[in-house]
Amino acid sequence: MSGKLWGVGLGPGDSELVTVKAARVIGDADVIAFHCARHGNSIALSVAQPYLREGQIHERLMYPLTVETTDHPGGYAGAMADFYTESAARLAEHLDAGRTVVVLAEGDPLFFSSYMHMHKRLVDRFDAEIVPGVTSVSAASAAVGIPLVEGEETLTVLPGTAEPGELVAHMRSGEALAVMKLGRTFTKVRDALAASGRLDEAWYVERASTDRQRVERVVDVDPETVPYFSLIVVPGRRNNPYAGRQDAPVGEVVVVGLGPGPVDQTTPQVAAEIAAATDLVGYTTYLRRVTPRPGQRVHASDNRVEAQRAEFALDLASRGARVVVVSSGDPGVFAMASAVIEVAAEPRWHGVPVRVTPGVSAAHAVAAAAGAPLGHDFAVISLSNILKPGAVIEGRLRHAIAADLAIAIYNPASSKRTEQVLRLKELLTELVPADRVVIAGRDVGGPGERITVTTAADFDPSTVDMRTLLVIGSSTTTAVSRTGGDLVFTPRHYG
Repeated sequence: MSGKLWGVGLGPGDSELVTVKAARVIGDADVIAFHCARHGNSIALSVAQPYLREGQIHERLMYPLTVETTDHPGGYAGAMADFYTESAARLAEHLDAGRTVVVLAEGDPLFFSSYMHMHKRLVDRFDAEIVPGVTSVSAASAAVGIPLVEGEETLTVLPGTAEPGELVAHMRSGEALAVMKLGRTFTKVRDALAASGRLDEAWYVERASTDRQRVERVVDVDPETVPYFSLIVVPGRRNNPYAGRQDAPVGEVVVVGLGPGPVDQTTPQVAAEIAAATDLVGYTTYLRRVTPRPGQRVHASDNRVEAQRAEFALDLASRGARVVVVSSGDPGVFAMASAVIEVAAEPRWHGVPVRVTPGVSAAHAVAAAAGAPLGHDFAVISLSNILKPGAVIEGRLRHAIAADLAIAIYNPASSKRTEQVLRLKELLTELVPADRVVIAGRDVGGPGERITVTTAADFDPSTVDMRTLLVIGSSTTTAVSRTGGDLVFTPRHYG
């Protein structure tokens, strides 16, 4: 009979953190396999040392390279793939001979571990079992002594080898963070933390759980001293003493867009800004879409007091609060970003930082639900006459139609305001062919979502309300009938 393959997690480095089961399996094994660099030393073997016995066969799986260059035709990835295939073949010989093989894995066998490459190559041929281990993330969190995640906070684990832009994006949108694979990547990771505004919240842990453990704030670490066996943890903002500090003389205002409605269309970056806020400010209806965490202050107001709301948010921030002003859709499209920045332009608020975090706009949500009607040049026009005269609205509609632009139309009607959408129907009858594509998207992403693809001639203004967004196609916008519903597109080329 074939032998059994074991992937055994050893934990972060302290031999006393090896599980009882892992110790038993190691002691019973015929073959102990371990990966190592070209110097031949193995941290995994040293951690497992108390549980080894005499007479066991040791298989040293030596990496052909770590950070060196290679002339392998497949590059680094090709060289490593060949190495893992050859290593798996060596282990298969023992398994075919009926021997029990333990592959030692620092941390957990399926968490950034070389064992997984053996597992994928052998599990279809041999009986294989995983013994999980304490991860370095858990050990580092324990070393820092600050709760890593609490309640609904999420943890994002990143490799330091990722591209800088990818690191920054995840750091901005994440709540608690763990960054592995440091060493030569430390400076890049530190710069990404700074660019994402998370550097002050970050802790460096080296050789967690061992007698050589080192814990410092990342801002205090000399990059020249950082080994590969180190990581960075950023505890969640609920417990991180350096996140959103209340003792700062000036806070900040961040204007965010929740997207068109469904929670899965709220970007991770917006969710992270909301989680980090001390105060949430916004229109009552929009704030109902946000579940505040314990300790957050919520300031709701009517939809027609934008300037007062902006001034209130700036005043809170001037006294040290981290304020998020909540909009629907994208905050820069008929929403709060313009109002906040207009007030912030006054000299008395120049010392208060203001940022805008984008969201998915209603126009793009409706367009996506219908296909790609905004695929070429387009205009965005609001039919609301609360802040601009009706004559201005009509003039802009006429010019957009004359320019042959697709048009996304916000605020087409309300229970008390229907004259603008009726005038729109008249303009369409006057200015465009009867078969011009018209899309009406209502409650997109919500339980009452309805996408209606019609024409200028058949467009019915009585079906439109404030939860509807219209898209008027250009001369090249085309509706295609397909199984499962129409798809609309405006081609990228013209004519």
